[in-house]
Amino acid sequence: MSLWKTTIPCAALAAVGILFPPGALAQEYQLRVLADGLQQPNGIAVNAQGDLFFTQLPTPGVPGPAGGMNRVSRRDGRTGAITTLTLGEPEPTHIVVDRRETVYWTCKSAGVILRLERGATAANLVLGGLQSPSGIAVDQHGRDRGGLYWTEIPTPGVAGGGNGVFRLDGVTPTRLSMGEPEPTDIVVDQQGTLYWTCKSAGVILAQHRGRTRVLLAGLNHPQGIALDGRGNLYFTEVPTPGVPGTAGGNNKVWKYDLRREHLSLVHAGDPEPADVAALPNGVLYWTCKSAGVIVVAVPSPRSRR
Repeated sequence: MSLWKTTIPCAALAAVGILFPPGALAQEYQLRVLADGLQQPNGIAVNAQGDLFFTQLPTPGVPGPAGGMNRVSRRDGRTGAITTLTLGEPEPTHIVVDRRETVYWTCKSAGVILRLERGATAANLVLGGLQSPSGIAVDQHGRDRGGLYWTEIPTPGVAGGGNGVFRLDGVTPTRLSMGEPEPTDIVVDQQGTLYWTCKSAGVILAQHRGRTRVLLAGLNHPQGIALDGRGNLYFTEVPTPGVPGTAGGNNKVWKYDLRREHLSLVHAGDPEPADVAALPNGVLYWTCKSAGVIVVAVPSPRSRR
């Protein structure tokens, strides 16, 4: 029996290209559209209360004074209300929230990382002068604010180019890795191990105490990445952006058990799963950029391990 569920009529799902065909599921999750009518949602993060923070990019690269409508938004996990936190950045790309509910995001075309404190009405600059920053992560277990990690992709798809992975510890940025073709998104676990997707190379890399290794290879344009509190890594593959499975699209959302080294499919056929976020209990959220929706996937009781 399929565990497919939705709170939106099938006709509405078909209109945006998301059908959740039962055969495409690993039959371990209950899926539903959590929010729709969004404008090119991209990066996503979730806090312990289930509040979602995400970016929307209807006018990538266009700042507010020039008519840009890009924004950083918040969805209340209790009421479902969506509010705009900031409006007018040229390209808010990936996003992360720390334990104090401070939100950080990269603005790719502006070359900056911004921060919004809980309850604040204006964002502050964390770092400027960056080269196409993309992925971002916060060490939730570090001292003070912990380390801030990010990727830069000035030469996407070019091995040995200027792309890199960096860390900010206090005030000093440090380069951790250099030369990957396209380090797209990044996450850090409780032990300080970094994981990042390299989109054009089709790999996920892991770095611990300065040593980098290939964790997974042979992937098909891996993009978003997340961790839960149970030793599971989640990532998206987007080889056919904007194309649903019903039209031949081959985009997927995956779960990788780091302890058992076991890979399992969460969902296939989404038009464009741009980024993914996870709660400690394994509940997943991802943005579908071209469809303008956020999907939630709740693991069945037998799969919560």
